Amino acid sequence: MASTSDIKNGLCINHKGKLVQVVEFQHVKPGKGPAFVRTKLKNIETGRVVDHTFPSGHKIDTVRIENRPYQYLYREGDGFHFMNNNTFEQVFIDKKIVDLPHFLKEEDTCTIIFHADEEIPLIVTIPLFIEATVTYTEPGIKGDTATNTMKPATIDTGAEIRVPLFIEIGDKIKVDTSKGQYSERVK
Repeated sequence: MASTSDIKNGLCINHKGKLVQVVEFQHVKPGKGPAFVRTKLKNIETGRVVDHTFPSGHKIDTVRIENRPYQYLYREGDGFHFMNNNTFEQVFIDKKIVDLPHFLKEEDTCTIIFHADEEIPLIVTIPLFIEATVTYTEPGIKGDTATNTMKPATIDTGAEIRVPLFIEIGDKIKVDTSKGQYSERVK
């Protein structure tokens, strides 16, 4: 058991029978009344973020988690196969716990967060940036590169993003997966 003074970003706790991760916290000491900790808690199963206030000194039940690098192998049905690069152990992960599955590329190294005591995978986070090849986009018009106008494009993972007008089919681009948007062209 820990107390509210141990709360920090990324801490995983058991709150009201559910596993939640602290996204944001703030210790508040008002001029009048007792101190408290204001938090934003992300439900690991559903991804929903809720605000919760703990009184100062409140006991919390922490959960030990481990971040492990795994390589994405392939998709099968409603899930994905990943491999541990050290032990070559393969694990099948359900689609619902994979963060942004439409940006997964074979051989990408992802981070899988495991419940350390029960060896259960909780969250799969993909790399922040991926390099992808544009498989389809409408052709750009010569001289239309001066504006910040974007057009839809499909990349080799099957995801559709918006790219600048000068991007053509076959161009390699860098995609920011957290925002789901074009970052830059790769040479």
